[in-house]
Amino acid sequence: AAFEAGLSTRLFDRTRDGYVMTQAAENLYDNAVRMEECAQAIDRTAFGRDAELRGPLRVTVPYDFANRLIAPVLPAFRTQYPAIELELLTTTGLMDLSAREADLAIRLTPKPPDYLVGREVLPLRHGVYGTRRCLKATGDGPDVILFRSERTPPEWVRQHFPEARVVLRTDNLSTMHAAAAAGVGLARMPCYEADPDRKLLRLDLELKPSTWGVWLLSHVDLRSTARVRVTREFMAEVILENRALVLGEASRYFDPKS
Repeated sequence: AAFEAGLSTRLFDRTRDGYVMTQAAENLYDNAVRMEECAQAIDRTAFGRDAELRGPLRVTVPYDFANRLIAPVLPAFRTQYPAIELELLTTTGLMDLSAREADLAIRLTPKPPDYLVGREVLPLRHGVYGTRRCLKATGDGPDVILFRSERTPPEWVRQHFPEARVVLRTDNLSTMHAAAAAGVGLARMPCYEADPDRKLLRLDLELKPSTWGVWLLSHVDLRSTARVRVTREFMAEVILENRALVLGEASRYFDPKS
């Protein structure tokens, strides 16, 4: 309203469904986007020249990955860098590093955006997991748990369990894990998520390797910032120390004779 009053121009039509840009707003839009990008670039440049190991630092990381690998090492990070005020963002949506919604990202992705710099620390490995009772019942066509986005049976189901019954779909890995551990059915999950759970065993199946990896990323303007650099190095070391867990080398396999 203040912007419209200052310009003496109506920028939005108020409708029952929300706001719709007028032609005047459409004409101004590209200029407004450029202004926003310039403001963000100034912010990143100023932050990027910071050479002190102190101050706030926002790290975005998937919720389940944060709980399994990152949270246990936070005391060590605090001891090593007491003046860095770490903020972990574990929302399901992707944070915009260009807008400084986060300074550093741990992302599970097949390919990060081109405007981010970083590296793939480790490839991501998966397995098919279930309770002993569920795994013993696979011969008759097991119950399986899928992600909500998998509206048709994924490759691992088609290849190994063509008679499977889909008993649950979910949009959350933690919920899938909890359901599998409760004996609802079999689920394909990242090894770092399922291997530590003593209720779950992994089937010895040949799965097509995932193209996804564990990436450490930041905006190009922040790559030399001191607290971004040391936090990136610390997180990379933590991930590599958990190599066996991420790669499924610590899996407990199901023995049908047991």
